[in-house]
Amino acid sequence: MNRNERDRLTIMARVKQQALTLVVAAGLLGLGYRQAKRVWRRYQVHGDAGLVHRSRGRPSGRRTAPALRERVLLRCEERYPDFGPTLAAEYLAREGMPVDHETLRRWLIATGVRTVRRRRQRHRQWRERKACFGEMVQLDGSHHDWFEGRRAQCVLMVMVDDATNRVWAQFFEAETTRASYDVFEGWVRRHRRPRSVYVDRDSIYRCEGLGSVAEQLAGKGPQTQFGRAMDVLGVKLILANSPQAKGRVERMNGVLQDRLVKALRLAGISDLESANRFLAESFLPAFNRQFNVMAASPADVHGTVPRDLDEVLSWEEARVVQRDWTVAHGGRWYQLGRQHEALSLAGRKVLVRTLRDGRVQLVHRGTKLRWRMLPARPVRQHPEQHPELVKAARRDVKPPAPEHPWRRLGGGVGREYWRGVQARGRATRAAARLAGRDSGRPRQPREHNTEPQLKKGTFSPELTRGHF
Repeated sequence: MNRNERDRLTIMARVKQQALTLVVAAGLLGLGYRQAKRVWRRYQVHGDAGLVHRSRGRPSGRRTAPALRERVLLRCEERYPDFGPTLAAEYLAREGMPVDHETLRRWLIATGVRTVRRRRQRHRQWRERKACFGEMVQLDGSHHDWFEGRRAQCVLMVMVDDATNRVWAQFFEAETTRASYDVFEGWVRRHRRPRSVYVDRDSIYRCEGLGSVAEQLAGKGPQTQFGRAMDVLGVKLILANSPQAKGRVERMNGVLQDRLVKALRLAGISDLESANRFLAESFLPAFNRQFNVMAASPADVHGTVPRDLDEVLSWEEARVVQRDWTVAHGGRWYQLGRQHEALSLAGRKVLVRTLRDGRVQLVHRGTKLRWRMLPARPVRQHPEQHPELVKAARRDVKPPAPEHPWRRLGGGVGREYWRGVQARGRATRAAARLAGRDSGRPRQPREHNTEPQLKKGTFSPELTRGHF
């Protein structure tokens, strides 16, 4: 007996004891007088069993036909053995066997195919959805055996709008910066630029260590390539402290690992190209129509798309221009053009930008520089290693003329000139000595020089004062 039936039993027992009249009993039970008379009559004839509902234990008039139940269970066993009740009910409806997902759940539990599992719960703080479409997008990579062994494992990069649950996803071989760039571009091309991106603390999005001196003076920390691109686009990059913090995309990964895996199996897809085409053309449009929610505000706050989006979603590294106007990067050498001579780039830094299609750009303060690829590394060796180059260089240099002012002032006359001066001095002194001997005059004793002597290569202002 349920509670209402037990209440009727108590009231009818009081009526039987003549403690209550049937009129008062009808009011207490909330029944009409005629209905109370019928209940009292069944109680008198059948006793306590007369108060139990007569449909108890009988099959419902709205129950599903046994033949359909057997067909549904057989089809689930053959085609959808690992499908959940909700997903299996959707596919069965497409095959002309409509059944409610709760009914199918009870059937599966009754046959022992499905068991009830209760997860241990932990307290979490609920966060309200963002109000507008495009205000925040959650991004995460889901590593899973998406093709159930038909090919190697890969990763599905998933983006979910926090306000509407709209999803965009693409398959990649690994979760890399290139994969993040590509899936972000796919979202921007369809919905424009979001205001913020919520990601985990993977090395793609977070850089460890200290930044450069310029970054520290500017109050900025070190940035990854993805973080730099988001900074240029004006998209706020939010790092989650736990997987539960970005639970919307985490739960979406679980849903896709259930639904998308089975959809790929039924479609017979085993390669990434076909899977991405299936996602964009078939699966995601239907998925978004089914699971999208209405945002609190009808406003779309996505920003504009920059024209140079391909250049922003790239890899940029600073390199110093050498004295020969070459730039080394990634084992390659680039020769800057002569038309940039006015920029005086030698010794300065330029940005080497590598686009996703492999193109390379050299940029200095927003200006794209002209360059050419060198076939090999520039040779930088000492002249002693190539004496023939030194001789050739000396042959090409024309010495100054004898009447050149440089020679008249005593500078730059060369080693041969000073050798000649010394030779003439020695000849003059020798001639003077010979002249003294021939005249018969006594030889003058040599006076000792009392002035301080300097070592070769030193300079003394006192000794040279008055000589110039």
